[in-house]
Amino acid sequence: MFSAREKLVEELTRIVGRRGVLSDPHQLVAYECDGYTIQRGLPAAVVFPENTEQVAAVVRYLHREKIPFVPRGAGTGLSGGAVPLHGEVVVNLVRMNKILHIDYDNRYAVVQPGVVNRRLSQMAAARGYYYAPDPSSQQACTLGGNVGENAGGPHCLKYGVTTNHVLALEWVPPDGQVVLVGGPNGDDMGYDLRGLLIGSEGTLGIVTRIWVRLLKKPVGVKTVLALFDRVDDASRAVSGIIARGILPGALEMMDQLAMRAVEAGAYRVGYPEDIEAVLLLELDGEAEGLEDQAREAVAVCREHGVRDVRVASCEAERTLWWNNRKTAFGAMGNISPDYLVQDGVIPRSTLPEVLERIAEISKDSGLRIANVFHAGDGNLHPLVLFDSSVPGETRRAVETGSRILQVCADVGGSITGEHGVGLEKMYDMEKVFSPADIDFQVKVRGIWNPEDLCNPGKLFPRPARCIDARAMAAAAGG
Repeated sequence: MFSAREKLVEELTRIVGRRGVLSDPHQLVAYECDGYTIQRGLPAAVVFPENTEQVAAVVRYLHREKIPFVPRGAGTGLSGGAVPLHGEVVVNLVRMNKILHIDYDNRYAVVQPGVVNRRLSQMAAARGYYYAPDPSSQQACTLGGNVGENAGGPHCLKYGVTTNHVLALEWVPPDGQVVLVGGPNGDDMGYDLRGLLIGSEGTLGIVTRIWVRLLKKPVGVKTVLALFDRVDDASRAVSGIIARGILPGALEMMDQLAMRAVEAGAYRVGYPEDIEAVLLLELDGEAEGLEDQAREAVAVCREHGVRDVRVASCEAERTLWWNNRKTAFGAMGNISPDYLVQDGVIPRSTLPEVLERIAEISKDSGLRIANVFHAGDGNLHPLVLFDSSVPGETRRAVETGSRILQVCADVGGSITGEHGVGLEKMYDMEKVFSPADIDFQVKVRGIWNPEDLCNPGKLFPRPARCIDARAMAAAAGG
């Protein structure tokens, strides 16, 4: 007599083959969390479909048996969206990693969800094209995960986030149908289901094919590095640059603690130890006029007390500056055993006020906070540093992160710009949405996911129903 778990593994194996299912507890440990490690759960099994038909068959089986499941890409998410907290089946899409078609004439590509973000730009580069959204984890994160979280990146100030570059989606809802929304021209008839799916964090089903917009690579690029003695001066320079009518491709900022971390890593720029902030500004577009824009940006920095400002002299220097910035999250391991990444959004004009309040929260909590953020569009990434081996410090870090999000909400911002809500920010949703707002969103989810089988217990503070798969399996003798 098969147990419930053995039957589950047998049925999944029948659909995808033996090499497509993991069930050994030692192997499952690798899937107990994503980039948010504070909450964990061991999945009942991990299944690796390789095409749309296998995804649909897996979902139909799980739906029929009322077994909850969690879609997963590379596991680089930072809000716990791919954590199987209650023993769900993980549907891992990393083997669906083919670039199916590139249409250079019409400037779009068709990809499977497991394609790594950077790989698409590398593939298209030979013809002078690229895919614009560039999360800092782009060397590892997948396009399916980017769709789930509506990911952005440093260049979203000028080019927008994932939703601005996705034309169409093939989608398997929780009942196992296969549905196409949108089209290669980006046109939707009727309700914008494409827009609804992007950023839904895997709670409405599994995306199996993605049509994305490709852009021509900019002809010219100018990258500026500005060092400031004071964070306030750097913050005001950000607003000054935008107010001058300059629209950078990217405008990034790091504070002193963040610089200390990255300077201990592999890409050392050589920041003076006593400066409080660095701005990394990139201008791109037609070569004509970029020199003038760069000079004007430099002038704005000088108006706001910059200590030193310079334009990258070559591609190697520009690459070093960007590698230094893009390794900031991982570099926190150089100065702290643990850290929690936050992801609030604020109006640019409130930067000095908000950073001052974050400093006060840091002092009050007794925890160091490093600030790394997309300054141009006000997307903050405060990193709360803590030591999980110290009793109570993990809880204090979570509470500190929530206090920072309250500050963002207080100044008219939001609790997430690109990392999503997942498990981490469910109860912070109440900072920006009324109970009625949340109820309506739960009802929308319920149209496609009425039994809360697909990524249950995520996103909303009062989920419609969260099935505890472990308890269910135990009751069935698994």
